[in-house]
Amino acid sequence: MRPLEGKLALVTGASRGIGAATAYALGEAGAHVILVARTSGGLEEVEARIHAAGGTATIAPLDLTDGESIAKLAVAISGRWQALDILVLNAATLGTLTPVPHIAPKEFAGLLTLNVTAPQALIAAFDGLLRASADARIIGVTSSVGRTPRAYWGAYGASKAAFENLLLSYAEEMRNIARIKVAIVDPGATATQMRARAFPGEDPATVKSPDVVATAILALTQREYETGLFERVGS
Repeated sequence: MRPLEGKLALVTGASRGIGAATAYALGEAGAHVILVARTSGGLEEVEARIHAAGGTATIAPLDLTDGESIAKLAVAISGRWQALDILVLNAATLGTLTPVPHIAPKEFAGLLTLNVTAPQALIAAFDGLLRASADARIIGVTSSVGRTPRAYWGAYGASKAAFENLLLSYAEEMRNIARIKVAIVDPGATATQMRARAFPGEDPATVKSPDVVATAILALTQREYETGLFERVGS
């Protein structure tokens, strides 16, 4: 009943929303989950839920915009585990929805740091542990605006387009030399804090729960697919 027993997973943005739901699903399925987010409060709640379900987890409060902290986390994990089997790149920031000429340079730089630079730093830091896995999976959470531009969403959309290209490039680099599969998941309309910021008048009950997305991500950690897969989660 625990298909991921013995696996090690790391989930970013694990304190709430899709990240929290995914971390819980992976832990319930038997994986030991490293929970990464900026603050410890939400992580402790997710950890407690995983433990209550019979799973195990380790919290790692971390500012993903700090590349040195990512490197230190990788060193700490490599000192305890031999391989990383699942890496879920979920953490992201929306930024201000505004016309392209009005994008604030400082805010844009910060958005790109979290949405693009941090995932690259995570892949770089954990590359060796991922290669050591017998069946590693990297799953990146994206947005439809990364492929379909939308007015006022230029900053966030650009970051997601870059994020997808980064992951797909790594997928091609690893295709014939490592047992690492990459998948990109577009969750679609989901009841998260980010969604509420973008659509403040929307009733969250009219869109899917993060648990639906978590179930789709969990399935991708187990089923076979060609690396570089893109999947949109239905309602």
